[in-house]
Amino acid sequence: MNKIQMVDLHSQYAKIKTDIDNGIQEILDSAIFIKGPKVSQFQKNLEQYLGVKHVIPVGNGTDALLVALMSLGLKPGDEVITPTFTFIATAEVVALLGLTPVVVDVDPNTFCMSVDAVRKAITAKTKAIVPVHLFGQNADMEAIIGLAKEHNLYVVEDACQSIGSAYTFSDGRCVKSGCMGNVGCTSFFPSKNLGCYGDGGAIFTNDDNLAATMRAVANHGMEIRYHHDRVGVNSRLDSIQAAVLDVKLKKLDEYNKARQQAAAYYNQAFASCEKITIPVQASNTTHVFHQYTLKLHGVDRAALQKYLSDKGIPSMIYYPIPLHMQKAYTDPRYKAGDFPVAEMLCQSVLSLPMHTELDEEQLAFITKHVLAFINQ
Repeated sequence: MNKIQMVDLHSQYAKIKTDIDNGIQEILDSAIFIKGPKVSQFQKNLEQYLGVKHVIPVGNGTDALLVALMSLGLKPGDEVITPTFTFIATAEVVALLGLTPVVVDVDPNTFCMSVDAVRKAITAKTKAIVPVHLFGQNADMEAIIGLAKEHNLYVVEDACQSIGSAYTFSDGRCVKSGCMGNVGCTSFFPSKNLGCYGDGGAIFTNDDNLAATMRAVANHGMEIRYHHDRVGVNSRLDSIQAAVLDVKLKKLDEYNKARQQAAAYYNQAFASCEKITIPVQASNTTHVFHQYTLKLHGVDRAALQKYLSDKGIPSMIYYPIPLHMQKAYTDPRYKAGDFPVAEMLCQSVLSLPMHTELDEEQLAFITKHVLAFINQ
């Protein structure tokens, strides 16, 4: 049996090595490393895949969120609602811009932001909602967009873990993740479902004016060279990463299917174990399983992790501390106990290996040992 890894990028690369190597060599031969034709080609191919008018490639997923918020005309003190159970970047960019992060609890089943919690958090200062499509499935976007329209708010989707998934609205429309709100943001970090071999990210929108603004903000605030009409940043996807992503984009649906098949194996193995709650998929969204995350009940999580590690099985906790309990985001408005679902999840979730190269032998080995520990 091959060594089990949380993410097996080497084995994935081996299957597409010729195409990847040729793509990189093409960039080296051209010596066009920044803003070259390969970046434009990937941008167009991703626009076509997503069914969105504009893709703006940037340097990473955090930059995608930063540029998106910089482009909305928000002012210091404006409130931005985001879930407390997520990676820190979601709130980090809000704080960097002098905006006020307002955190809300999440749904105990999907782990995505609770619509009821969002509704209660809206004030006269609220200007935007940032739903996070956590672990690979979409938040309840129809309800969130409805709230945003009711209160004249922007919706900036954090789709860094959900690219390739889709959400079905009650009128039958099926829309790709990141393409439902005013703006969508994604990361191409190597371990993502669509990952490059360095850092990378992108922003999506169907708004022509907003797209022009975001392109300018990501390019030092320039629309015309050396004319800086707004404050911007320097954030761009380089040509080598675009070449890698363009190869992998063609296989994204295949990759997501492999993840779904691995998740189905896990689900079947754990379905009857009372001490495990398997991931719950909402009926109106597909799930592309960026992570496969269990909820444990009455299980010593640290001991389970050690037991699995001793067997050569890695595992991770995403996330051990909610945003409102992070030292950098201490806020007198919030205290321990205010967000019981998120705090419970931080104490009970465990993510198992999830990637495109998991085989049945590995999955059987993993599930056997998880159950052996829990049932001992």
